[in-house]
Amino acid sequence: MPSPAPPDTTAATNTRERLVQAMSRALQQRGYHGIGLAELLAEAGAPKGVLYHHFPGGKQALAVAAIDATAAHIHASLDRLAAEQAPPLPVLAGWLQMAQAQLERSTYERGCPLATVALESTAADVALRDALARAFEGIRVRLARLFGRSGVPEDRAAALAALVVSSYEGALIQARVARSGAPMTAAAEALLTLLRHELPPTPAQPPRKAAP
Repeated sequence: MPSPAPPDTTAATNTRERLVQAMSRALQQRGYHGIGLAELLAEAGAPKGVLYHHFPGGKQALAVAAIDATAAHIHASLDRLAAEQAPPLPVLAGWLQMAQAQLERSTYERGCPLATVALESTAADVALRDALARAFEGIRVRLARLFGRSGVPEDRAAALAALVVSSYEGALIQARVARSGAPMTAAAEALLTLLRHELPPTPAQPPRKAAP
């Protein structure tokens, strides 16, 4: 008797990905509580009942998967920039510019889903908060590693990374509600100015002259 053919998982994988992508968009634009399951399934083009097949934990499990996917995308973008072995300031400037450009292209409708969900989560949303904590930690770790590569002490690199993430998220929220990139531009300029004084000089960043 011939062996049965392996199951075709292509459709299932695509359905799962569509659900995750639909939830990611919903989190960016409307937050976790801003969209119902029926609307989410319709946007993903998925039949009723398929959600619990892929995500037995329901809407919250899907949101966790969307947060994890968003985090993986952000982490990968930082990894790509860091792999170029450029000094930290150009890397950070490029990352902030990329984030601002994405927000402007969406006409300020799509913010950062991490911040959106974090603001509306409660103590009961343990899985969501755990996923958010992992996401933010991954960003901070990568930024701290970038600063450490320039000779910044580990503790100081971690503190600078936390400052960058906090400033970035705060500026993104302000830019979205103001429908203007000005808050992000101002935050980026302030961060880069601060970091020029914090980071050791590099060949692309000549030593500063002492004040007379």
